[in-house]
Amino acid sequence: QLQLAESGGGLVQPGGSLRLSCAASGFTLDNSAIGWFRQAPGKEREGVSCISWSDDNIYYRDSVKGRFTISRDNAKNTVYLQMNSLKPEDTGIYFCAAVQAPACIEPYDYWGQGTQVTVSS
Repeated sequence: QLQLAESGGGLVQPGGSLRLSCAASGFTLDNSAIGWFRQAPGKEREGVSCISWSDDNIYYRDSVKGRFTISRDNAKNTVYLQMNSLKPEDTGIYFCAAVQAPACIEPYDYWGQGTQVTVSS
């Protein structure tokens, strides 16, 4: 069964850090571009970051630049999103998605179920 599973979410105070993981099963991530998305309550889903399959193209939305870092470990078939200096506006459900293509293009082929990130004091 082909699937993605996110983990690492939780409750953190403003200024804190979390590392999200996106683990794949049933397929390998090294031939996929991987995106991270988030959805806050009452808002549309938005793209947060994306890494191409060769890691030579990485995208961050402006609001997370300098705070978030996307990376992959092909040996573990996992992609990570390191989130530092978290702000309340980063709160939401975070999803990872994979597209079996070199670049971060839609539509994505596989989606995870999401992990909740709450930034609050």
